[in-house]
Amino acid sequence: MPFSVRPIQYFYVNTRDEVGAAYHVLSAFAERGVNLLAFTAVPSGGERAQFALFPEDPSRFTAEARSAQIEIEGPHHALFVHGDDSLGRLAGIHERLFKAGVDVYASSGVSDGRGSFGYVVYVREDQFEQAADALGL
Repeated sequence: MPFSVRPIQYFYVNTRDEVGAAYHVLSAFAERGVNLLAFTAVPSGGERAQFALFPEDPSRFTAEARSAQIEIEGPHHALFVHGDDSLGRLAGIHERLFKAGVDVYASSGVSDGRGSFGYVVYVREDQFEQAADALGL
């Protein structure tokens, strides 16, 4: 499989940037049986951090966030790309998006070290369909 693409929803959690912040958020969802496909954490100014959580089941995620009294922002939309890793794979993905005139404003990827990769591509909401088409969704 060269790669496959699927739409994915993600949500933000904004919190104080302190020791254990990610653990507390992630463990709250794990205890409630919420599976995450991806997670990122970045500083968001001052003593704040922003977590992006990509749940497998967005409906369950939002219900469990309410239950755990975790404030979330979203959903937002991104594309989750995964497949066989090879030299230039990400460049090829970006080439398709570039040729379609899609502005990728953020992305995050990782190889599993055994020949596969996962990649999250953030695009503007008004370009989501255009990006999905460019990647063959």
